[in-house]
Amino acid sequence: MSDKQVNEQEATMEDFEALVEGYLNQDFHKEGDVVTGVVTEIGREFVMVDIGFKAEGQVSKIDFADIHGAINVQVGDQVEVYIESLENEDGLIDLSKDKAEKLKVWNVVEHAFDNGEAVEGTIVGKVKGGLTVDIGVKAFLPGSQVDLRPVKNLEAFIGKVMKFKVIKFNRRRGNIVLSRRVLLEKQREKLRTETIGKLVEQAVVEGIVKNITEYGCFIDLGGIDGLLHITDMSWGRVNHPSEMFNVGDEIKVMVLKFDKERERVSLGLKQITEDPWRRVSEKFRVSQRVKGRVVSLADYGAFIELEDGIEGLVHISEMSWTRRIKHPSKMVSIGDEVEAMIIDIDIENKKISLGMKQVEENPWEALKKKYPTGSRLKAKVKNVTNFGIFLGVEEGIDGLVHVSDLSWNPRFKNPSDLYKVGDEVEAVVLQIDPGKEKFTLGIKQLVPDPFEQHRKRFPTGSIIDVKVGKVSDFGVVVELEDEVQGVILNAELPRDKAERDAITEGGTVQAKILEYIYQDRKVMLSIRKLSEDEERKATQDFAKRSSPQRITKLGDLLREAMDRGVVSGDATLPPLAGDGEAGAEGGEAVATDEPVDVAAEVSAEAPAEEAAPAVVDAPAEAPASEPEAPVEG
Repeated sequence: MSDKQVNEQEATMEDFEALVEGYLNQDFHKEGDVVTGVVTEIGREFVMVDIGFKAEGQVSKIDFADIHGAINVQVGDQVEVYIESLENEDGLIDLSKDKAEKLKVWNVVEHAFDNGEAVEGTIVGKVKGGLTVDIGVKAFLPGSQVDLRPVKNLEAFIGKVMKFKVIKFNRRRGNIVLSRRVLLEKQREKLRTETIGKLVEQAVVEGIVKNITEYGCFIDLGGIDGLLHITDMSWGRVNHPSEMFNVGDEIKVMVLKFDKERERVSLGLKQITEDPWRRVSEKFRVSQRVKGRVVSLADYGAFIELEDGIEGLVHISEMSWTRRIKHPSKMVSIGDEVEAMIIDIDIENKKISLGMKQVEENPWEALKKKYPTGSRLKAKVKNVTNFGIFLGVEEGIDGLVHVSDLSWNPRFKNPSDLYKVGDEVEAVVLQIDPGKEKFTLGIKQLVPDPFEQHRKRFPTGSIIDVKVGKVSDFGVVVELEDEVQGVILNAELPRDKAERDAITEGGTVQAKILEYIYQDRKVMLSIRKLSEDEERKATQDFAKRSSPQRITKLGDLLREAMDRGVVSGDATLPPLAGDGEAGAEGGEAVATDEPVDVAAEVSAEAPAEEAAPAVVDAPAEAPASEPEAPVEG
């Protein structure tokens, strides 16, 4: 073998060894690997990629499309692909750009999970229990991990790009759970330390409206929340905090109170501005007419805003002179502009009392001029109650006839027995009180008082015949004329039982009027006084018939006694006529031998005097043989 042939053979062996060595040292790709290739061709459905294998690989063009559907790839671009199959039915390699990217993301997420790092993603949708986040692959964000506080409206976060912490990772199950709250808490803790060191009462700070409730707003001051109560938002009326704020608003507030131990902060917004009530006395006065806007209605009245932070109350009773308003909404609505008059100002309690009716003429004053006391009018019955009847006098003005002014009859108790709604009646004006808005009428005053008429016809001491109405335990109730009622008490009934038993209901008896009691409208009578009067009269008549002479003075009696022979102060007098027993036939007095004490006799006679002076009968003429009265030496 020649040298030339030997050299050629050695070269051939070296090339072969190089080829073998290159083959043995090359990387063998396998399914599931992510490799880098070069785009060699862009077809209708696939993009051909050379990954350095014996055959080219193909990738679906969809993997290269953006959100608008455009294919963003060119020949010669290097791309990372995922080997799904080393050889398909066409002898080509099936590759996936999408899976390569996801596999790469999984690696990044796993690294973030292992090292506690944050990942960035976009919230793309709402699912049961939370939100879906795109971090290159789909991940789950629980609702409780969205914010520091529970979020009611999760849809508001869709489309936002945020950072999250991976709190759960499982590649095999394809499960990734994220948390935004963990990052916020860590950030908040850092801010809290800084904010607490700067918070001072009365300081004005900036914050962000974090949450809105019915009673106020929670303001994020930087790591710590403060409460801005609804009453500290404005000097005026705020029906709901949402009228003034939205979540996310940046506002300035004053620190009213700060509890460092409990980390509670009370905030105020209105305190930054001056209290408008400080200048109320300069702007408003009693009896001043003002205009305002109705801002609130209550059962008892309407609140009128006179200016920012200053409101007045129109009580329901101050809305109309004549209308009976059951609710303010019958007169005004929220938003109405009204005119009113200031009735009272209480600066200490920050209250202004207003009246709408005061800006109009008071119809009650006109009514008082139109219907003076004692005048008569006719009106229809509008309402009947157990305490009286109401008459419609003018539009919106009713007059009351109290049950006590309906009839002079004291036994009348029920107005519905005589009147019904719609009846036209005549009445007398008793009183009109514009201040209290009361119109008092009377019907019984149309006729004279029968009680007074009866007193004039039958004054005290008169003797009349009465009808027995009722016999009771305390006495007898009798009916007089003109519905006047009388009473005969038991003490004024006859002493004789038979006479008392003869008094029965419906019967007629004769009695004497003792007294008129106006308060009870009762006439007090007596039957017993009649018999006593008759007995007294009979006694007086008897005394007059049996004595020709009346001695009415003590001096006359003593003088007569002296004329009959009395010589000392202790002398006794002979008996006077009538002092003994009366004769059976002639009725003349029978003299006795017993001496008589004149002073005692006169004293005994004196109490019996009523209509006439006390009467002492003169002594009858003594017989000639009668001895003279003894004289004491």
